Amino acid sequence: MEHAGIRELKNKLSSYISKVREGESLIVTDHGIEVAVISPVSLERRCMISLVKDGQAQWSGGRPKGCEGIKVKGKSLSGTILEERQ
Repeated sequence: MEHAGIRELKNKLSSYISKVREGESLIVTDHGIEVAVISPVSLERRCMISLVKDGQAQWSGGRPKGCEGIKVKGKSLSGTILEERQ
């Protein structure tokens, strides 16, 4: 994972965003201390945004609630969304 200081990130933002679009993540540092991670938008988030835009799903921006009595193989969507928010 590549590191970039705030000044370098500001000066070369377009090139770093291009790298993130290609799937790389970037650690942002401030005086050598890691302060943030810039990473590509997850496939799950893209799918959710697409469903909301198409009117097939609603989301008020609040915390997602689980569905009672429904079994899901793998990670639940609400769990994935909550993980993305952290």
